[in-house]
Amino acid sequence: MSLSPNPPLSRYCSLLPLLLFLLFPGGCTPQPVDSAGCRSCHGEIEPVSASHPSCRSCHGGDGVTRDKEKAHAAMHGAGNPSAWQSWDKSCGACHPYQLERLRSTLMYTAAGMIRNIQLTWEGGDGRSYSSRGGKSFDAKGNPLELKPVAELNNLSGELYRKFCSRCHVGNAVGDVFAAGHASGCAACHFPYNDKSSYEGTDLTVRGKSPHSLTHTLEPLPGIKVCVRCHNRSGRIALSYQGLSDGNSGLVPTRNGLPGPVMLSGSRNGVRIAPDIHFAKGMECIDCHTSRDVMGDGYAYANMYLQTEVSCEDCHGGPLEPPRWREIDRENDEALRDSRNYRAPMRPGMRMILTAKGRPYSNVFVQEGQIRLQGKRSGKLHLVKVITGTPEHTIVGHGRLECYACHSRTVVQCYGCHTRYDKTQPGMDSIKGVETPGAFSESEDYRMLYPFPLALNQRGKISPVTPGCQTFITVVEGDGTLSRDEYVARFKGKPQLRFAPFYSHNTGTRSVGCSECHANPAFLGFGQHVAAAGEISATLICEKSEEKPLDGFLTMKEGKVRAYSAITREHSRPLNGAEVKRTLALNSCLVCHPSAKDPIYRKGIDFRVLQDTLHRRLLSGR
Repeated sequence: MSLSPNPPLSRYCSLLPLLLFLLFPGGCTPQPVDSAGCRSCHGEIEPVSASHPSCRSCHGGDGVTRDKEKAHAAMHGAGNPSAWQSWDKSCGACHPYQLERLRSTLMYTAAGMIRNIQLTWEGGDGRSYSSRGGKSFDAKGNPLELKPVAELNNLSGELYRKFCSRCHVGNAVGDVFAAGHASGCAACHFPYNDKSSYEGTDLTVRGKSPHSLTHTLEPLPGIKVCVRCHNRSGRIALSYQGLSDGNSGLVPTRNGLPGPVMLSGSRNGVRIAPDIHFAKGMECIDCHTSRDVMGDGYAYANMYLQTEVSCEDCHGGPLEPPRWREIDRENDEALRDSRNYRAPMRPGMRMILTAKGRPYSNVFVQEGQIRLQGKRSGKLHLVKVITGTPEHTIVGHGRLECYACHSRTVVQCYGCHTRYDKTQPGMDSIKGVETPGAFSESEDYRMLYPFPLALNQRGKISPVTPGCQTFITVVEGDGTLSRDEYVARFKGKPQLRFAPFYSHNTGTRSVGCSECHANPAFLGFGQHVAAAGEISATLICEKSEEKPLDGFLTMKEGKVRAYSAITREHSRPLNGAEVKRTLALNSCLVCHPSAKDPIYRKGIDFRVLQDTLHRRLLSGR
């Protein structure tokens, strides 16, 4: 048979599958290389996944020799190939898109944490720092150079390197009960158990620590992975599950034993009401996208800016319903992200959009209703849309975040005392050396409810919690105190600080109208005594008899004054006019206690209290 000088394109297309098979026999799946040497010792080890059959493609080393020292000599990451020191040779070699995102995520860089510590302890120096430094881009695409925190030679730099950095993705933690994790990609995708020990089938490694629970890749991390890190500070992973570590020592709570849940740092976890989403069977990743956790390739100043999800995405706002976009491309990100879900998404589905306008990969419109699918469980949840409901269209509530009303609890730790003792050695987890200076902390008081409200970064009213509300003591090498219960300066003066916060402890029932409008603690006055024209604090800061420790406002002779700052951009306490307007509504709530009452669909005119009807009602006649 003679060949045409210009064979039709269809002939080449028909041969394409054969050519691809000959060139790449397994498609995109990496093929095993000779790993007989590895298998001679680790023959019983679990496979990572069907797409990761080769030992050397991830671990490096010599896969032929059966000599242990020779085989391990050139391994990546001393056993963890995903560690940041070698992740470009291992995970990043096949997953460059994910690695570039991870390099800029706050989970790795901790740039927001470092920035906030620096601003509230010493003030900024005009430079941006991250855990390891490097070049990146800000959200507008402008080049950004991050300095390594190793160069931040002050107390805030020491605090991050010796205290905070022990928990973050750039460092492995293997010696802390219930808080261990690997570094790099394995921190999430190869989970540890409470003892950071291996329980798999490889007898040469079984029981050893620190190691992941098994050698099997977890493409969709479960909630236990999140708890490993998010059980301190804001404690959002604890609150979400309905746990509180308010009893922070091993004090017996049941049958003479501590608990009922043991947490890292010798803490008890006691039960509180869980978040409604947890109670419905949802895990952290069911709301949070991969871009929330792994980043989107841009460097952000704090987690508020990196996080792309909001309550309104799924539930709608008071006036605007949720937005959606149809999957109309074969390479749509929702299709790629959902490949490992119990039920992947399909072309033509109408995907709900995040606050940043990107499609969720598990929330969609189906038969006129919004449904969320559990990424790991596959369970379908019907999402309630609140748009247009009377409770959510109250005039004056337009500035409220959803969780200002719907938070069940907010963790508040008052009086954090940080001691830096230079007579004791401390491990610098970033520099990898031990130097003089060790940190320790204690606290005065903790509570969950009520919680104060203030304006956050969006100019909306949200819960706030003590943010670096720290009294600092520094012990010099000769034992003298260079600082003794020092209150750090913020915006030019020494003052305590609060920070906007979402506790991840949401309920369907909101804080009651009369409860919020009649209790000055919600407005930032803390525990208090109220009299005519005055609200005085009762939990007093040890540095001043006039300043409340658990609040940031006082009222004298009808004038509201702020004593503490709200950190983050555009944030502030409520001002005097806002406080008085909030408290004034109590006059209406006596007779109009329901949020569905029509009077709340328009602005309140308090002059109506002087008409004939209201004067008679208020006088009791």
